[in-house]
Amino acid sequence: MKIAVIGSGISGLSCAWLLAHKHAVTVFEQQHYAGGHSNAVDVTLDGLRYPVDTGFLVFNEQTYPNLLNLFAVLGVEYANTDMGFSVRLPHENIEWAGSNIGTLFAQKRNLLRPSFWLMIKDILRFNKEAPELLIQAQKHQYTLGQLLQVGGYSKAFAEWYLLPMGAAIWSTPPAGMEDFPAQSFLQFCLNHGLLQVNNRPQWLTVKGSSREYVKRLCAGIGDVRLNTAITKVERSAHGVIVHTQTESLHFDAVVMACHSDQTLSLLADASAQEQAILSAVRYAPNKAYLHTDQSVMPARRQAWSAWNYYTAKTPDRQRPVAVTYWLNKLQPLPFSTPLFVTLNPPEPIEPSTILAEFDYAHPQLDAAAYDAQQKLSAIQGLGGVYYCGAWTGYGFHEDGLKAGLRVAKLLNANIPWQAIL
Repeated sequence: MKIAVIGSGISGLSCAWLLAHKHAVTVFEQQHYAGGHSNAVDVTLDGLRYPVDTGFLVFNEQTYPNLLNLFAVLGVEYANTDMGFSVRLPHENIEWAGSNIGTLFAQKRNLLRPSFWLMIKDILRFNKEAPELLIQAQKHQYTLGQLLQVGGYSKAFAEWYLLPMGAAIWSTPPAGMEDFPAQSFLQFCLNHGLLQVNNRPQWLTVKGSSREYVKRLCAGIGDVRLNTAITKVERSAHGVIVHTQTESLHFDAVVMACHSDQTLSLLADASAQEQAILSAVRYAPNKAYLHTDQSVMPARRQAWSAWNYYTAKTPDRQRPVAVTYWLNKLQPLPFSTPLFVTLNPPEPIEPSTILAEFDYAHPQLDAAAYDAQQKLSAIQGLGGVYYCGAWTGYGFHEDGLKAGLRVAKLLNANIPWQAIL
């Protein structure tokens, strides 16, 4: 079969790599690089040049089994990393980090704040009650905001801990987290060991950047066409026609491995059911800056963490989430100068420190998106068109890979490990 794969993120590349063992596969990518959110750039700093990841950063053995198996087959090496988290809310004059007792009380006045102690008490209570809360969330279809209200959790717990953590994980405005399905939130947190003090999973990062796995997948595919935007995909009596800006190509099947809204905009003949499912998932645009401006970090160096959530001095709960990733903490980089990626800074980054800028979009996984995910199988393969992407799960790398594996299996590819689908 001749198969086109549109999109070169983890879903598209993994699917194409598996299909290329049996079929003639062509990958189309509108960007100048393959990888999607696996976007590594070469940084020159402190007299050294080294590839740095700016999108996909971490994974673990416990909840990324397919990714670990893929890396084993590809011979991709990885190293341990850190996933500490800090919160800075200038309007509340609150700053803390969760790495240890010292970072928890890096701001000494937290010792004398009753609301801070109530937050800690509610964290422990939430962690303990999470399995029962999951049952209740499934039964009543609670949003996260409703669950917090029903559970009687404090405002400090919600606004200083849980909502910032969720907003940072899903790159979602804090207000949007209140509409997040509580069932999905709890299941994700329980699976990832986020609600336990002991036996948390060891987080990992790719040695030499995610470019290492991307280039191996591309080598196994062969025909990867960069800078090639698709203008239209239309089904015909004899297959599927893919239109670029310069030509129209015929394929037996097409795998849409891009965001669902992008997919819908490309389908020339989407059915009412396809339109309903693909339009149900909303996306939040996120502007990312690679830079060395330390003003985005907690005021107290002791509170500096791998992930750092913060707000403007006058917060707007509807504005995009602001979070800074301390890349030296997350990746084995050779630089001594602190290097950061910041999403949606509420105050401008010092221009002289900016090394690169990126535009990302992240799926907003509310109840409508969850419902669309459950219905996706009904449209898979209709007229030779298949769908995959991280938007079909929790929005992370393992979800994207899993979606690519599912479509590859539908097209009779052999997966060289016992895949968990």
